[in-house]
Amino acid sequence: MRLRSWLVTVTAVLTGSLLFAAPASASGTSLWRLTDLAAQRVAIADQVAAAKYGTPSPIDDPVREQQIYDSVAARAPGLGLAPADAVRFFRAQIEANKLVQRGLYARWDAHPAQAPTTRPDLGQIRPVIDGLNTGLLTQLAATTSTRAARSCPIRQLVAAGIADGVHRFDALHAHALAEATSATCSAHQGNAG
Repeated sequence: MRLRSWLVTVTAVLTGSLLFAAPASASGTSLWRLTDLAAQRVAIADQVAAAKYGTPSPIDDPVREQQIYDSVAARAPGLGLAPADAVRFFRAQIEANKLVQRGLYARWDAHPAQAPTTRPDLGQIRPVIDGLNTGLLTQLAATTSTRAARSCPIRQLVAAGIADGVHRFDALHAHALAEATSATCSAHQGNAG
């Protein structure tokens, strides 16, 4: 029991230290910026959900999704990325966004008083998402060696934990961030550490 208490204390101290150090450690070998952009993309799902809720617009939008995949695949080689890896990462971003939308729909259906009273314009939200996508793609390229390292999963876990705290996500958004960052580390990890 003492060991468990000690581990909880050490974890809390380390997490707190990392929380305050996150922006300062946002170097090229850090996953902080990539993860923070993914968190921002998760957060904007609230506006997308509010724009679509109560309308015929479905959560799944295969045409829009394919446009994003095609754009990412076309831009990836110019950034030194494999198109398939970039698409895999962006598929996780889109699935995370849909996870939030579905969760919010369920919440609003169960508690109509919490449903949005105004409907944002998707035409104004999509350019913001496009900008986040550009930043994500740039950071994906900037973190290639870090994402290929064997230490990537633990680095990603720490970065996601920090982003969760910085953005003050509830359980739904924290789960979506985990989904969004699930494809951060390269599928074929190298031996770097």
